[in-house]
Amino acid sequence: MNIKNLVVFILDVILVALAFALSFLFRFDFSLPYAERVIFTQGLCLVILIKPTVFLSVGFYGNLWRYASLRESVQIFKAVTVSSVVTALTIFFFRFLDSFPRSIIVLDWVLLLFLVCASRLALRLYREIRLSSINSKGSGTLIIGAGEAGSLLLKEIRRNAGTPYNVLGFVDDDDAKQGKYLSGVQVLGKVKNLPEIVRKHRIEELIVAIPSASGKVLRNVVENCRKTGVRFRTLPKIGDIIDGKVSISQIKDVEIDDLLGREPVVLDHVGIHDYLSNKRIIVSGAAGSIGGEICRQVARFNPKKLILLDSAETPLFYIERELTAKYPDLRIIPIIGDVKNKEKMEAVFDEFKPDMVFHAAAYKHVVMMEFNQDEAVSNNIGGTKTLADAAHRFGVGDFVMISTDKAVNPTGVMGASKRIAEIYVQALARISTTKFTTVRFGNVLGSNGSVIPLFMEQIKNGGPVTVTDPDVIRYFMTIPEATQLVLQAGCIGKGGEIFVLDMGEPVRIKDLAEELIRLSGLTPYEDIDIVFTGLCPGEKLFEELVINGEGIMPTTHDKIRIAAAAESDLEDLNAELERLFDLADKFDVTGMMNSMNNLVPEFTPSHIHTGSAPLSFNRPRPVLPPPKKPGAITPEAYPILVAKNIRN
Repeated sequence: MNIKNLVVFILDVILVALAFALSFLFRFDFSLPYAERVIFTQGLCLVILIKPTVFLSVGFYGNLWRYASLRESVQIFKAVTVSSVVTALTIFFFRFLDSFPRSIIVLDWVLLLFLVCASRLALRLYREIRLSSINSKGSGTLIIGAGEAGSLLLKEIRRNAGTPYNVLGFVDDDDAKQGKYLSGVQVLGKVKNLPEIVRKHRIEELIVAIPSASGKVLRNVVENCRKTGVRFRTLPKIGDIIDGKVSISQIKDVEIDDLLGREPVVLDHVGIHDYLSNKRIIVSGAAGSIGGEICRQVARFNPKKLILLDSAETPLFYIERELTAKYPDLRIIPIIGDVKNKEKMEAVFDEFKPDMVFHAAAYKHVVMMEFNQDEAVSNNIGGTKTLADAAHRFGVGDFVMISTDKAVNPTGVMGASKRIAEIYVQALARISTTKFTTVRFGNVLGSNGSVIPLFMEQIKNGGPVTVTDPDVIRYFMTIPEATQLVLQAGCIGKGGEIFVLDMGEPVRIKDLAEELIRLSGLTPYEDIDIVFTGLCPGEKLFEELVINGEGIMPTTHDKIRIAAAAESDLEDLNAELERLFDLADKFDVTGMMNSMNNLVPEFTPSHIHTGSAPLSFNRPRPVLPPPKKPGAITPEAYPILVAKNIRN
């Protein structure tokens, strides 16, 4: 027992004696007869011996009483009751005190319960008053959201000495809460009144405590926060708050994925566990954004063996080290290898006998593949074919391929290559015992080389932020959300399907750029300019998730749909693919374009729209015309801009 608990124990001994003495005084109207004094003295010795001993035996001093709450009050009730029962049994069954007044037992129990509870409450009040005086030196803070999260956050702030926040009030749009008090702090108004409340109460910081709010609600709150001109921060989504507990360390700056408002993914954890548990699993592209997150998600479900396959040594080293540290009992094997290498892939499958494969290895950057069509063909199509053929040959149970919305009515080589990979996997599924499944989704937030990290780097460098077109829109989802739905889709797949993930509402990239600038504390077009470069080769104004005629059907999961399978003859498809691979080996760009168009009739390369030749190694770079307006970047200059950003 430490010093603090020893002090509390001595206090309880005093309270036990005081409660017993008061019970006698109340029983005899504060005039204790001489005949009862002997009984009082003997009884006092007895309760001082028994009750503190009971308190010790039930672990009464293992609590931090400065944080006492309702749960601790229940424990006090139990301890005091047990000690009173033990005392009564000792008195009446062992006949220590034959003439002991029975009402004293009840009075003593009530008084001791009151005194012990009051002492704990006094300890907590003293601490909160002391911390309140310390925390009053912090910045004046307003909590937006007078709900459960706001209440927990206020309590957490009060419990921490030296916190930088001094909570002066709440703001909430609930009419029933206006003017009311939450833990002694008043609800001062609604979100729309923020500027006035901030001025009146000299608020220096805002904390948004609405973790369950939709993106639309949060965008409205953030817009009103901006009008105040003071710093604002937020709590993470409710799914990211561990065990429903809110702590000061969780307070963070508002991020773009908060404003997009993606709903938490509800998974069939039992089904996924049965699907993945005790399985040997290969993840290709394991060092990439999507592949790495698939590895993290898969590792949670206790696979027998997790084989990380990638050609990039350093990123593979980091993901292997991360997973090994987090899951020390999981057998993790990092394999450096290229999915295009047939001999290496067959050797890997022969050695590890995988039960399932998640195929995330692919070249995904639209513009880069417009300059490297042969790599799009050999890696995205050839690599997929090599891996799928190995899965078929070695009798792998499940094969899940990650595809993209750019495979739908593609105008770029990257999208067309992924569509051809989809077609091949579906065709192979018809003759194979392996369950081949394809999952198609759009852009993910924060993936390597995606638009948001590029925008943030441009903002960091002082701008300008480059957007291809003011009307370009894209679908977005978070990396964990996408990968969790991939696992769910693989779990419910029967083979041969293309699953399409619910991407929510599309986002205008111009609005996204403006929002990122504002979140950085700057003003669009004033502090940071936005320059429109024009659509780059292979890019569309908007992406689609379903090809005309594919149809769409629901599944057992509300965020996953099935697109109807395309009919393809595997023998004819293999013949055309061999021709395509031969053209890629010869760097015959025009031939590759024609072959891809034969395989994907809806493929309309961007050079057809512009009337120019497809990009190739031998094509001279065009002479750039003068910019149409100061600061503008012409479409022809975009490849130069991309190269510059990559070097930076």
